[in-house]
Amino acid sequence: MKITSIQTDIYWENIDGNLDQLTKIFKTIPSSDLVILPEMFTTGFTMNAQKVAEKKEDKTLSWMKKMSNDYGVMVMGSIPVIEKKQYYNRLFVVNNDQIDYYDKRHLFSMANEDQTYSSGTSSVIIELKGWKIMPLICYDLRFPVWSRNHIKDKNYKYDILIYVANWPAKRSSAWVDLLKARAIENSCYTFGVNRVGTDGNLVHYDGQSRTFDFLGNRMDQFESDKTMIDQTICEKSKLNEFRKKFPVLHDADTFTLKY
Repeated sequence: MKITSIQTDIYWENIDGNLDQLTKIFKTIPSSDLVILPEMFTTGFTMNAQKVAEKKEDKTLSWMKKMSNDYGVMVMGSIPVIEKKQYYNRLFVVNNDQIDYYDKRHLFSMANEDQTYSSGTSSVIIELKGWKIMPLICYDLRFPVWSRNHIKDKNYKYDILIYVANWPAKRSSAWVDLLKARAIENSCYTFGVNRVGTDGNLVHYDGQSRTFDFLGNRMDQFESDKTMIDQTICEKSKLNEFRKKFPVLHDADTFTLKY
């Protein structure tokens, strides 16, 4: 499966400007099955939800549908939304007219995200061309129990783990190391798609987007501080072969999440 990640700068709280920028980037993307955008890709990581939050059927979701239909690709990324008077950092997954979503579970309290947005209560597994994909958002990366893969009736919960993010440059080493760890411990391909540039709060982001295979080997060609795209081809046969020869998750602990 061909997965394309977009590492880009984000105009602060400028939905139209960011959609225009991304429309141009889409024209340069090679044939893909899935395109991944950063966290809050239309606004940047803002707590000004009252100003920028969209309703579910608003401008950005319509744009995602158009990109999906025009290019025959699944599109994934998060935006601020409002629903029933509550704000969410919501990751939409759009495949033509099929829409799924995940609300960020772990809210970044050091930036008052937990005071602005409501926390999600469940994860989601997306299926595409025989692959099972688990999408998560930024700070979720620091909480491995939430992303823990497992085997049930000889089937793995997921094959691909994806984090979309606005992860600051000053903590980028943790970002890279944790992504690699998630790939290894969950026996899966792992993608981390981050932004570049400086936001409206003068926080700098250097990208460091990454793709790791199930052994923790780096697969991407991303450069720091640069708007660029990167495509990875995930091979199910290689993943299945590794899981058969090294079925580490068969020995994993069982647990129940309470929240």
